[in-house]
Amino acid sequence: MKRDSRLSNILHALLHMAEHEARTGSPMTSDQLAVCLSTNPVVVRRTMAGLREQGLVASEKGRGGGWRLARSLDQVTLGQVHEALGGVGLIPDAPPVEADGCLVEAAVNDALADTYAAARALLVARLDSFTLADLAADFSRRMAAHPERDRLHAHARKSDAS
Repeated sequence: MKRDSRLSNILHALLHMAEHEARTGSPMTSDQLAVCLSTNPVVVRRTMAGLREQGLVASEKGRGGGWRLARSLDQVTLGQVHEALGGVGLIPDAPPVEADGCLVEAAVNDALADTYAAARALLVARLDSFTLADLAADFSRRMAAHPERDRLHAHARKSDAS
């Protein structure tokens, strides 16, 4: 199964937005976020529009405009972000059908479907227990101990200038 990276990508973007705004006082543009995420600004705008609909981000148009967090980091859970993205598939709904009509595979898949559903429920509950503030604090701890932190901070400043 291919891993769906939308949740981790948008959490990455939200932390960049918070750090950028704290440092500069200004929002991040779609172009800046696209550099951070190695994607196209259109993809950023499409994704951010869904987060805006859920009240997680706000946009400002015109010169000096861009994307800001609509709530403080401690008021947004990872579960809310997951839900705003449409509940992206972190765990599959059921195993894929490989041998159509095989009774053994059908029985195994039925049993695994319940297990996957239980695992999904546990994962969503876990996401609901963490906020963006928790994630930012964990990131700060990791960065403080990272041997290449100066190079990584330089990369962040470079993406801000884009």
